[in-house]
Amino acid sequence: MKAFLALEDGKIFEGVSCGAPGERCGEVVFNTGMTGYQEVLTDPSYKGQIVAMTYPLIGNYGINEEDSESRSLWLEGFVIGELSRITSNWRSQKDLGSYLRENGVIGIQGIDTRALTMHIRTRGAMRAVISTVDNDTDSLIAKAVASPGLKGRDLVTDVTCDEPYSLSEQDGPRVVVMDFGVKQSILNQLYNACCNVTVLPAETSIDDIMAYEPEGILLSNGPGDPDAVTYAIENTRKLVGRGDIPIFGICLGQQILGLALGGKTFKLKFGHHGSNHPVKDLETGKIDITVQNHGFCVDMDSLDRRDIEVTHVNLNDNTLEGFRHRKLPVCSVQFHPEAGPGPHDARYLFERFTEMIKKS
Repeated sequence: MKAFLALEDGKIFEGVSCGAPGERCGEVVFNTGMTGYQEVLTDPSYKGQIVAMTYPLIGNYGINEEDSESRSLWLEGFVIGELSRITSNWRSQKDLGSYLRENGVIGIQGIDTRALTMHIRTRGAMRAVISTVDNDTDSLIAKAVASPGLKGRDLVTDVTCDEPYSLSEQDGPRVVVMDFGVKQSILNQLYNACCNVTVLPAETSIDDIMAYEPEGILLSNGPGDPDAVTYAIENTRKLVGRGDIPIFGICLGQQILGLALGGKTFKLKFGHHGSNHPVKDLETGKIDITVQNHGFCVDMDSLDRRDIEVTHVNLNDNTLEGFRHRKLPVCSVQFHPEAGPGPHDARYLFERFTEMIKKS
């Protein structure tokens, strides 16, 4: 079955379907990870996006139950150079093509993913449509142009949990996770740090949050434009204003925290998506190779540097990767310290968070 990827600037890529039939719109981005396609597919932060993998052969180790990062597949479409016809891994339970079809994800293979990546790097991430049902290129381009894009959209409401839930209770600090699209690996790392974890829906009121008597609060990753998640910004502003609860933001959590502290965010040209981004810790001078997945970023110059200290910067483009409050127990990072997939260089940050809770 033929499949098409049409970009809003008129660029067309023709390939072959490797997933479910149908048609979806989204912002097309590229991910530079060599492995970890199952984690990418199940990462809620990709809601609203069509993801192209830069590594040419995808699917060779199959799919298993353990590597999923959430309860569903959230991305709008999946673009790969070649779907492996061989699945070889002792944990594999099914092949990638079957997984995409079972979950209704449209996939396209057989296109030049290098050319697509170079085009996005030059022109920037843009609206696109992926389709197996429409062969009219003019029609597809018009659909891409008419699609909403990410700016101004609150996609957190689509991916957050419906009800509060807790992990197994253990002897440790009570941590509330605000679920803006949290990855399972983040919850696993908190559990490994002996935290008692409760996950709350993104729109939970400040009174209901405080009813859990949290000793620490984690603002999770998630999709979309942080400026549109106004309820989370307001709640975070109130939590910071209390001054007595340690807060740790990750990815979208950092952006919401930055906005709550009076900063501004902006859209990156083509975003950071992959598991090989170098980030410098300005306090230690150490370079971590990090996992990243974001299209927006906090403007470093918009933060009040009398209260806010920049702790991490991206060595590829010098954008803000982490900050902390000089007086309050508040800190955040733009990258993903839990990895899943990717290097584990930054997992120490969860221990730093629990130490901050103990000191508080």
